[in-house]
Amino acid sequence: MSRTLRPGDAGYDEARRVFNGMIDRRPALIVQCADEADVAAAVTQARERSLEVAVRGGGHNVAGNAVCDGGLVIDLSRMRGVEVDPVRRRARVQGGATWGDFDTATQAHGLATPGGVVSSTGVAGLTLGGGIGVLRGLYGLTCDSLIAAELVTASGERVSASADENSDLLWGLRGGGGNFGVVTSFEFALHPLGSVVSGLIDFAYSRDFLKFYDEFTGGAPDELAFDLVVHRSPDAESVASVFACFCGPDEAAAPVFDRLRSRFAPLRDGLATRSYVESQRMLDATSPWGLRNYWKTNAMGPLTPAAIEAFDEVFMSAKSPASQVQLEHLHGALHRTPPGANAASFAGAKYNLLVNAKWTDAGRDEENIRWARDGFAVLQPHLGSGAYANYLVNEPRERVRQAYGAETYDRLVALKDRYDPANVFRLNQNIEPTAPVL
Repeated sequence: MSRTLRPGDAGYDEARRVFNGMIDRRPALIVQCADEADVAAAVTQARERSLEVAVRGGGHNVAGNAVCDGGLVIDLSRMRGVEVDPVRRRARVQGGATWGDFDTATQAHGLATPGGVVSSTGVAGLTLGGGIGVLRGLYGLTCDSLIAAELVTASGERVSASADENSDLLWGLRGGGGNFGVVTSFEFALHPLGSVVSGLIDFAYSRDFLKFYDEFTGGAPDELAFDLVVHRSPDAESVASVFACFCGPDEAAAPVFDRLRSRFAPLRDGLATRSYVESQRMLDATSPWGLRNYWKTNAMGPLTPAAIEAFDEVFMSAKSPASQVQLEHLHGALHRTPPGANAASFAGAKYNLLVNAKWTDAGRDEENIRWARDGFAVLQPHLGSGAYANYLVNEPRERVRQAYGAETYDRLVALKDRYDPANVFRLNQNIEPTAPVL
């Protein structure tokens, strides 16, 4: 049975809190659902009372779309079940589960699927936006392993999507965001996975290191996930931190990491063999809830000399010591996914770029937001087409269209017209219907 929270109720303030400290919204109602029937009832209640709807899974979205002012939040945080079928290599997951829940359940059977690298991230949001994880080189995006889903539409109807039923909707859920309804359960294909060799390796930041990083990633095997975060240490050092995870045999990892250390001596080296569950929690402390965040993102090609110069200019001008510029390497199976198999758009990209402004003082919002926007503009000539929907903040229609690409966007609009013509589910990277039906 659902529980409804209103302003002033015990637990209300905690239930409206999300990852991004900039977000301070006060919904009229927070409906904490226990099952699909509760979700359908909440959708109906919002429609009958003309309340704006937000959907909360893990609450990790940087745009704060999990909560709204004066509306109704459909909170799935009580729906966190994970059922694993180790024989069929399938997992059925409720819409409020986190990647910590998922990884713990599947690794009990030596199985995994590509998922988020911060354990508090919701399975739902990450999957619906595409999903970048350390298994991307072997198995693609998270959404590539999504084989079925169940959702409640804006009319309150329960709909199933799979290869055999509403296959067009399944395609839209593979990267098209929460535009079509509240997904109450996901079914994923699972893949065998034992221990991994992973950790953070810190190097002194320099333009030469950026050049080396670009060269190194060019020869990265599918088993290796290799992400760069350029930031300042507590001692104000400029640091290039590499989060590396090798998802293959230990003996095959050694020569790969020897090559990584061959040209630049690490300042700190945290590589070790560890369980996948432990590895998936390693970045939790680097992404704490409550910091103020503003992000700019896009797909990016190789680091040419001009791109390295631009990258350096942006990083060195950061206004907050907590701000970062990140490059997530995209390779392997992610680029072997057949065209049109999902709605995500990384074709031809070598990296996913994130200009990540982080700070604590609300009085410094303007200068930090301006840094991210201006820095993104400096890097613009070196960016490709497409963008990662999960890293977008609230963007106008044309930016969302550009992120998906015109053909994919138009196909998503057709789905939106069918499943949510009144745009009830609009707190997301919104796919606007052709003509909203009010």
